[in-house]
Amino acid sequence: MNTNYTAIQLQKFASTFREASKIVSQELRDPDLGEVKVRNLYCGINGIFDTQIARNAVDYVSVQLPTLTGVEALGVVEACGEGVVGLSEGDAVVTTRFPSGYRQWNTAPASYFVKVPDTRPEWLVLASTGVSAYVALKQTGALANGETVAISAAAGGLGHLLVQIAKLHDCRIVGVCGGQTKGEFVRGLGADRVIDYKTESVADVLGTEFKDGLDVAVDTVSGSIFDAFLDNIAVHGRLVVGGAAQDLEGEPEIVTAPRIANKLYYKGASVRGFMNGLLTDHWPDARTWLFERFAAGDIKVTFDEPQFKGLNGVYDAVDRLLSGRSMGKVVVDLS
Repeated sequence: MNTNYTAIQLQKFASTFREASKIVSQELRDPDLGEVKVRNLYCGINGIFDTQIARNAVDYVSVQLPTLTGVEALGVVEACGEGVVGLSEGDAVVTTRFPSGYRQWNTAPASYFVKVPDTRPEWLVLASTGVSAYVALKQTGALANGETVAISAAAGGLGHLLVQIAKLHDCRIVGVCGGQTKGEFVRGLGADRVIDYKTESVADVLGTEFKDGLDVAVDTVSGSIFDAFLDNIAVHGRLVVGGAAQDLEGEPEIVTAPRIANKLYYKGASVRGFMNGLLTDHWPDARTWLFERFAAGDIKVTFDEPQFKGLNGVYDAVDRLLSGRSMGKVVVDLS
């Protein structure tokens, strides 16, 4: 067997992931006690995270250069070290540990991996982005059946799963996205009202049709969409902050406006930060729920249409996600 493999390594800090990293050769080692050696087949793309890592702008990750990159990967166990329990050679596994994604092989503790039924990339999406969507709604958002839920970036990798999970809880769903094609996609997932922010005012639509009516709102964009969600949060409503894509190009936007306390206090509402890495205890139950619903045909995983292959394809995939044109989950075939 070849004793080397290739991976994307961050070598400096720069404004883009492409500029900050390069493909390098790494030594392929056998697993030690409690480790497994995995051949990666697919990786999931997290373009905003990758860009912020390249800029050393992720507060909760201490980056020591050089470092390998990527988070999500699905692969096959090729060898097990002594003492490994629950995994065997030939098992399909998923990891969501940085830096496990953008590499051909990964030798790491068995605890970093979760066994999945087979090597279809759908399991990668469910075990990573799907878990994030479920935990954001159920744990941070305290979602209850029959509530009204608003979702920004509803056609994206996270958003299209948020819509389906909320629909399976018999919720009324408001999906925000840009363009007719994305709107039709989100409507087909079960959204009751789609707001095309390119042709409609999110604030006007919510203020007219859902005034003070959002029980749960999940925002990953920030800016005016966050403001519109906040203005229309319901009594005891929960606004979940899952990201701030609008702030990617610089420091967070500075605004001059009344503090949000009054908007929350008289409604008994709340703004809640969603950080998936702080909620790991809930991941197993989330996976079980998602896997069962997928097997039953209740949840569909949609992949972005362009097909990216190999580590070189990771760069184009990151650019694709950052372009705002992607629809569904962006993955790269590493096989």
